[in-house]
Amino acid sequence: MSQILTLIGGSDGELTDELVAWVGAALGEAGALAGQRVWLAPGRACDLFFTGIDDAAAEAAARGALGPAAVDLGAQPAAGRRKSLLVADMESTIIAEELLDQLGRLTGLGAEIAAITERAMRGEVDFAGALRFRVGLLAGQPASLLEKVRERVTLTPGARQLVRTMRKHGCFTVLVTGGFDCFAESVAESCGFDAFRANHIEVAGGRLTGRVREPVLDRRAKLAALEEIARGLNLPLSAAAAVGDGANDLPMLQAAGLGVAYRGKPAVAAAARFRIDHADLTGLLHLQGYRSEEICR
Repeated sequence: MSQILTLIGGSDGELTDELVAWVGAALGEAGALAGQRVWLAPGRACDLFFTGIDDAAAEAAARGALGPAAVDLGAQPAAGRRKSLLVADMESTIIAEELLDQLGRLTGLGAEIAAITERAMRGEVDFAGALRFRVGLLAGQPASLLEKVRERVTLTPGARQLVRTMRKHGCFTVLVTGGFDCFAESVAESCGFDAFRANHIEVAGGRLTGRVREPVLDRRAKLAALEEIARGLNLPLSAAAAVGDGANDLPMLQAAGLGVAYRGKPAVAAAARFRIDHADLTGLLHLQGYRSEEICR
């Protein structure tokens, strides 16, 4: 069988044999020749092998069978499924927070900064301009706030397992963020990333200057980073996985062989080839065929 449909249960519900059977029947009704079913994680993730219809048709049939069930899914060729490069966004992806919003809350500017962040992540305003404006609002604030925010960072469930498992199996992993290096360095170390790229917020005399070092790492720079790193590793983009949630991430998600919108903003989730709305970040591992016993804890 040349194609695989992966079903991944969310944290609030179990993937049952009955659900898997319904999807298998739906694939047959859509014209697919169904093959074996392989459980990657009991009650959590299952592969259904098939041929005869394309990936989009298989996913549509599966979504129709699942209805409102909290199950993520993705169909893809069996060949080349496991990736050799991971490029990941940081904020609202590898970590739970938007850190400029956190800085804003500490200075009484939380609502204003968060509103701009949301618009930028939805692609409604230019990311670089929005970043400069938000940082400008913080001019004169004590640099000690950066450490206070760093102490509040929490990893998204499955983040460490995703990075460490892929590294264990020979994958090169990079954190690429429009956020700041003062945060990205510690997040990258905590998760085990090989490298990171980020923006730099300027500090002088113990206070924030209100400026970001140029050039700003934006959506174009994220895509360029993916392309540059893949080229340096002599890998085609089809061998890369990318994950993110905002409009700033979309070009790299669309360029990577496995581009996943994780809890993506509506426009991003609609445009990305793969999406995870219910499972944690280990869903990216199951999409690559990793079994539960292969996942690092």
